[in-house]
Amino acid sequence: MTQPDCAVEVDDLAVSYGAVHALAGLSLTVATGTVFGLLGPNGAGKTTLVRVLSTLLRPARGRARVLGHDVVREPLSVRSSIGLAGQYAAVDEELTGRENLEMVGRLYRLPKAEARRRARDVLERFDLTDAANRRVGTYSGGMRRRLDLAASLTGRPPVLLLDEPTTGLDPRSRQELWTILDELRGAGTTVLLTTQYLEEADRLAQRIAVIDAGRVIAEGTPGELKSGAGTDVLRIRLHAPADPAAAAPLLEDLAATGGVEVDGPTGELRLRVARPDATAEAVRRLDLAGLSVSVIQLAQPTLDDVFLSLTGHTAEATPVKEPV
Repeated sequence: MTQPDCAVEVDDLAVSYGAVHALAGLSLTVATGTVFGLLGPNGAGKTTLVRVLSTLLRPARGRARVLGHDVVREPLSVRSSIGLAGQYAAVDEELTGRENLEMVGRLYRLPKAEARRRARDVLERFDLTDAANRRVGTYSGGMRRRLDLAASLTGRPPVLLLDEPTTGLDPRSRQELWTILDELRGAGTTVLLTTQYLEEADRLAQRIAVIDAGRVIAEGTPGELKSGAGTDVLRIRLHAPADPAAAAPLLEDLAATGGVEVDGPTGELRLRVARPDATAEAVRRLDLAGLSVSVIQLAQPTLDDVFLSLTGHTAEATPVKEPV
């Protein structure tokens, strides 16, 4: 039975593409009026989940509901409740930017005047007013991406599904989108946001589910996930021609878990540390060995660090590619 404070409920969802299991019993709930981050590498199942929730793909097993409406049994009710922006801009290149947005408004059954007003508002919010009357085929990739995001907001849906929405956006547009999502959440909109970037999920989401190989492998607040990676990460680069592999044994006992990793292409040494004096001690040992440090940094876990601690591989290492 649907919980009244849940906008999205997913229970034991399974989807396969031939021998590839894109979703393998995935379950999660998204509280109403929150931003929920779905964090995972390419091929983890993020896009497949969004396609199921937007009624574009029928699951082989399990159930999914949006605002209490079953995505298989009540697709029209689901579609009228959501806004969707996928990884690739879904806009009509033959229409102008304004015409695209007004068309979306009419699909939401808005009166013509209201559709025009909302189109004008979102064009302004996404800095597209000057290009509003140009054919979309003349837009740059970043402009098309912003137009697609604007279209997802035109109907002011109560639930917004965003699949890696900042892909292709410049830093300014990314920050503007983050501000808009904060405003939407403040007004009661529920947002399911897929991303590969821990920084983005950390900035926007109240709760995050980490998925890998079609399953939720960890869930919590951003702070809980970062602390769950275990420790801070010490990153060290040596002045050439020092051999990083020769330096690694000097630091081995400073590593709380996993030993010292040496990145082949960059020569960077990485180790998880728990000792408060680990940075100073590492510099002291390397100096005594005649190895000069070029860069040393102690940082909170990154997305790769979180994934490495949870799965044994980095975020880029998943080979499965989801169909789009």
